[in-house]
Amino acid sequence: MAAPKLFFLAATFLSLIYLSNAAPSTSFIKTSCKITTFPEVCVSSLSGYAQAIKNSQEQLVKTSLSVSLDRAGSTKGFVTKLLKFKGLKPREYEAIKDCVEETKDSVDQLTRSVKELKNMDSSHGKDFQYHMSNVETWVSAAITDENTCTDGFAGRALNSRIKASIRSRIANLAQVTSNALAFINQYAAKH
Repeated sequence: MAAPKLFFLAATFLSLIYLSNAAPSTSFIKTSCKITTFPEVCVSSLSGYAQAIKNSQEQLVKTSLSVSLDRAGSTKGFVTKLLKFKGLKPREYEAIKDCVEETKDSVDQLTRSVKELKNMDSSHGKDFQYHMSNVETWVSAAITDENTCTDGFAGRALNSRIKASIRSRIANLAQVTSNALAFINQYAAKH
């Protein structure tokens, strides 16, 4: 009788280990997201990466920045496709073209930031602060680029469907990027 009990206990223990690895806890992400301006967007954009983030603030920073870069790339692709719409008025075409440039700049700034974080893994002291300052500057510039895109869609002369779809995408991108910047600022302050 001792063998079945031992087998049952071992099976239960292994099941618990499997479940804890298969469904990582998002509590660290939920708690961390409370410092951001857009906590719901934060949790929804990062929960799928709980296994990679675990309880590491450094991984949270890197992952949130990578998510922002990925979102910026897909937004740039979306806006670029809008340039091919038939029947765009010259004003609409110019606003979309400007937005493509702004999202391209945002992608460039975020790409530089991701590379800077990867290159600073062994940095300490003044080197760390120098690299983090670069990242903070570039991510802030990316947010400015994202917001500048929507400025071109002010007024009533533009197609409301196009305007609404671009504003929605850009707003989400700016929120995700703002959340990443909050984590970057917090991480820099702690070091």
